[in-house]
Amino acid sequence: MRKVLIIDDEEKLRELLARIINLEGFEVLQAADSKSAFKKLTQNNIDIVLCDVKLPDINGVELTKKIKDQYPLIEIIVLTAYGNIPDGVQAIKNGAFDYITKGDDNNKIIPLLYKAIEKVELGKRVQLLEKLLGNKYTFDNIIGKSKAIQQAILLAKKVAGTDTTVLLTGETGTGKEVFAQAIHQASQRNKQNFVAINCAAFSKDLLESEMFGHKAGAFTGAAKDQKGLFEEANNGTIFLDEIGEMSIDLQAKLLRVIETGEFLKVGENKPTKTNVRILAATNRNLQKEIEVGHFREDLFYRISVFQIQLPALRERVSDIEDLAKHFILHFATKSKKMINSISPECLDALKLHEWNGNIRELKNVIERSVILMENGDWKMENLPFDFQNKNAFYQSTDKVLSAFSLSAAEQLHIRKILNHTNGNKTKTAELLGIALTTLYRKLDEYKIV
Repeated sequence: MRKVLIIDDEEKLRELLARIINLEGFEVLQAADSKSAFKKLTQNNIDIVLCDVKLPDINGVELTKKIKDQYPLIEIIVLTAYGNIPDGVQAIKNGAFDYITKGDDNNKIIPLLYKAIEKVELGKRVQLLEKLLGNKYTFDNIIGKSKAIQQAILLAKKVAGTDTTVLLTGETGTGKEVFAQAIHQASQRNKQNFVAINCAAFSKDLLESEMFGHKAGAFTGAAKDQKGLFEEANNGTIFLDEIGEMSIDLQAKLLRVIETGEFLKVGENKPTKTNVRILAATNRNLQKEIEVGHFREDLFYRISVFQIQLPALRERVSDIEDLAKHFILHFATKSKKMINSISPECLDALKLHEWNGNIRELKNVIERSVILMENGDWKMENLPFDFQNKNAFYQSTDKVLSAFSLSAAEQLHIRKILNHTNGNKTKTAELLGIALTTLYRKLDEYKIV
């Protein structure tokens, strides 16, 4: 039940208001002074406070500020026996929902209560959503126990509490935006906006307008002033995904923002101040891009003050099972299906796959499989055909070679490691603990292409 606290030293008036408000379905509590009021506030989840201006131990306008400081979601309606404009103005400044005169405005109290409760409930929903979003994008929700991912998390946690610019690198689909969100949530800016933009999704001119905004008439179709994302992210965090795709001209303007904290809107000569933390990400080798003239060296050193390399999924095979179970639960819940377990054959097939699209590819494969399957266990037939064929090859090879010599088992093992490294022979030799020349000799011997 929605709760209202009446704070007034006149007992008869409190009782009268309490009866009226109680008839509207509200639970009503009463207090004669600020001390007993705060006791009631501590012990109960109060939604609305009706507070008299003249109290024995404090002015109601001053009490309004104290209540709002401790309980920002509570709405306060200030009551006074005598209309006083300065008091009314100060009460609103202190956070009061409204300020009314006793007697003259009695008929306004009930409608005001309903308006105030709407605002209270909206505030509670927003707070819940913020909490859910905050929980969703924490480091605790990044899945994986492998050394590679845990090292990346450790670095991100260390830099999160600072205002340092961070460059996240790694292949497409490795979770760079998830890390950026977690860094923002763990920072002192987490109450402010997190704004993300994919630099590869816009042309040069459109990207500039999206980032910095424009004035009306700056170009054809610019009918009104438009705020840019740097302005939207003021005091918060901006995430520039695929920054390696940004044009050289725009890179110079971004460098100016980093160095001066100012930018020019398209079509405007007066600079706009901004205070943002920049997180950037790329799947390109920016140092190679510098060599061929596609990326500014000075910008690279400004955005890569702290660099975190996110591992590819094939470098953290031990995490595939946990990731798969997470996505299965997510999509099964979404589609209202009951999936009990994953068969060992399925897990083997997932671990043998190259995953060039990394976590994003794994997520898509599992979403497709869950859509097609019925309730029960997650089996091989639920996987795409290429997974089934690949797993069938290894299973049949295992059976055929099991009766052969040690060299046959060695051949199978080399094939599996090559598949794990996506054909990277240097990495394969390293994992096998043999020289690269030895690996090439064995590949030739076993006719492995």
